[in-house]
Amino acid sequence: MKWLRYLWHLPLAGAGLLLVGPFLWLVSTSLKQPGTEFTFPPELIPSPIVWSNYLDALSQQPFGLYLRNTLIIAIGATLGTVLTASLAAFGFARIRFPGRDWLFVVLLSTMMLPDMVTLIPKYVLFSKLHWVNTFLPLIVPFWFGGSAFNVFLIRQFFMTIPYDLDEAARIDGAGNLQIYARILLPLSVPALATVAIFSMVNNWNDFLSPLIYLNTPDRFTLALGLQNYQTLYGTQWAWLMAAAMTMIAPMIALFFSFQRFFIEGVQLTGLAGR
Repeated sequence: MKWLRYLWHLPLAGAGLLLVGPFLWLVSTSLKQPGTEFTFPPELIPSPIVWSNYLDALSQQPFGLYLRNTLIIAIGATLGTVLTASLAAFGFARIRFPGRDWLFVVLLSTMMLPDMVTLIPKYVLFSKLHWVNTFLPLIVPFWFGGSAFNVFLIRQFFMTIPYDLDEAARIDGAGNLQIYARILLPLSVPALATVAIFSMVNNWNDFLSPLIYLNTPDRFTLALGLQNYQTLYGTQWAWLMAAAMTMIAPMIALFFSFQRFFIEGVQLTGLAGR
């Protein structure tokens, strides 16, 4: 019955409001006059709305420099992840070779390995390569697949594409790379977009890796810059929330811009396979 469906939506709407509450408080606080952030009863819509908080907050620290550094790292790592993960996924999904399934199981098993286990060995390696305080440790590893999850996600999507397309292309003289570039990639935009969104968000919000490998302020990312800002202006809540909102706004825009591809990629991945 229709009223039962509406009744089921009520707890879902309540849970949604509960989850979006902190974000609404963040936006509201970023537009309040400094010193009025904790007035009671709280104002969801501040009066007056102080848009200048954003200019004041961003002028206290070189957020333009932090934004440039973050874009270099996030875009470089995302491009590497999408390219190399899709290549590896193509090999596991479309090329038959001895031990393929066993190697894929080994690859998936690496997902059970905590990042903290490899933290020190990776730092020692990058230190020997003299990559510390450069962007290379934050970009180069992602040009080797990014993670097993990315390879798994794209591989499962590739498995949903009929092999008849490959066979028809081989009859026309196409090789593996041509099949990969001209057939599978154009048909796999949802899966590639999903991996790109995951990678972009993870690298944009990453705090631990830049904290370990970047030492000088001129190489800080937005996450490190926001932490530094909190240390210096932790009591200026309106400015701090404005700076935080500036950091997360691009990721919100990215998600809603590619929401259709993201949902389609998650829905279709893993529904079929061989």
